[in-house]
Amino acid sequence: MNTRLIKIIARQEWAAFFRARLPLGLYAVLLSMSILAIYIGWQYVNNFNEHQTEAKEEVHDHWMKQPDRHPHRVAHYGYLVFREKSPLSFFDFGLDSYVGNSVFLEAHRQNTINMSEAGFSNGMLRFGELSMAVVFQLLVPLFIIFIGFHTIAGLKENGLLKILLCQKATFRDVLLGKAAGITLLTWFLFLPLLFLGLLIGTVSHSAGLSTDELIRMGLIVLSYGIYFLIISMIVVAVSAISTNARNALMALVLIWILFYVMVPKSAQNLGNTIFVAPDKITFEQGIESDIAKVGDSHNPNDPHFSELKESTLKRYGVDSIQALPINYGALVMQEGENISSGIFDKHYNQLIQIYKSQNSIASFLSFIDPFLAIRNISMNLSGTDFESFTEFQKQTERYRFEKTQALNKIHLNQIKFKDDSKQRVNAQSFQQQPEFKFQPVPIKMSLRHGAMGISALFFWVLASFTLLSFISKKRQFQL
Repeated sequence: MNTRLIKIIARQEWAAFFRARLPLGLYAVLLSMSILAIYIGWQYVNNFNEHQTEAKEEVHDHWMKQPDRHPHRVAHYGYLVFREKSPLSFFDFGLDSYVGNSVFLEAHRQNTINMSEAGFSNGMLRFGELSMAVVFQLLVPLFIIFIGFHTIAGLKENGLLKILLCQKATFRDVLLGKAAGITLLTWFLFLPLLFLGLLIGTVSHSAGLSTDELIRMGLIVLSYGIYFLIISMIVVAVSAISTNARNALMALVLIWILFYVMVPKSAQNLGNTIFVAPDKITFEQGIESDIAKVGDSHNPNDPHFSELKESTLKRYGVDSIQALPINYGALVMQEGENISSGIFDKHYNQLIQIYKSQNSIASFLSFIDPFLAIRNISMNLSGTDFESFTEFQKQTERYRFEKTQALNKIHLNQIKFKDDSKQRVNAQSFQQQPEFKFQPVPIKMSLRHGAMGISALFFWVLASFTLLSFISKKRQFQL
């Protein structure tokens, strides 16, 4: 391997690009689309968070203005919590438009997250949204194909490849030089743009950059740099095995369709077919059935609650629930909440496992499609992936349970069993409860969730180098 010749060939690729008007025009189009995507993403997240903040303040204001009430009425009055966008969601929308944005929390019931943007769209959302991630994942590879399809095939057509091989250059030097030239050119044109876009978009939504955000931004730039390297090597490899530039272009377009349309759609359909998730009605019926088996707090003859009554009377040494120093009705509600919450967690975790199994199909297929690998990594690092959504659901359920049990405790100790429904407690007793604050998924957890995609990306680097090495040794590809 002649490093000096590889550098010369790489520099020639740079010179050829800046001499041609059409590639520069194409780059200008992609640059404009990238800037537009940054603006659209920034405006989208900014408007969304503003509306969420207004709604959150209104809900909190209504909660704080409640009069003195029975604590169980307060528990059923409920509370709305909202899912804020992550700081990097402007870059990669991920699943944000397809999952809910708010959930109503109330006693004895676990509600689903509602108000997704896809549910209110006019149907155009299925064609995709313009974001920086879309530009860098789908359009930059087309740019690489356009500037690289003729690299080796063109040399074959005009006879320059024979001249190069008759001199000191080997076929491997030519392949590596062309791949290095295209990769470095792509890095020079797009990676600074990517970093500046991430920096500007993130700073505009927050007072300062956290360490977590800086690490995520650096890893996003690194991941896309590796992704561009893979695409560049694939383009050079296809050009090398093609007899002419036209055939190389046709093959690369077909590969683009395969990578970006056929495999992703097949992965989704295959996952849904192999791992069938229950619908909402079946899911809720399963929860109700299990609750009835364990203990139904609304059934006065339920064995579980009959046993609870006997054990409570025995513990306090009284012979009737009216003689108890606590409110027995509140105790029943408390136990019912414990049962329903535990069973919901069990069924919800099973459902999440099914969804994860569906998503695992795409993760495994990322070893045959680099687009799936970078898509998953990009969503993980941007905080718009499936794990971020499920973490929000888990935290809201935990908050709902703690808030309900706090109200049950007030009911248990401050409301007497006799004439229960006619009593009230001071509003301050439930106004002082803490507000919901979502804790984002830490970077270590995001990397753990994206481990398959990261592994697939490095597999593609190794596979691409191996492919170029294999082609360089086969003489039938050299002329």
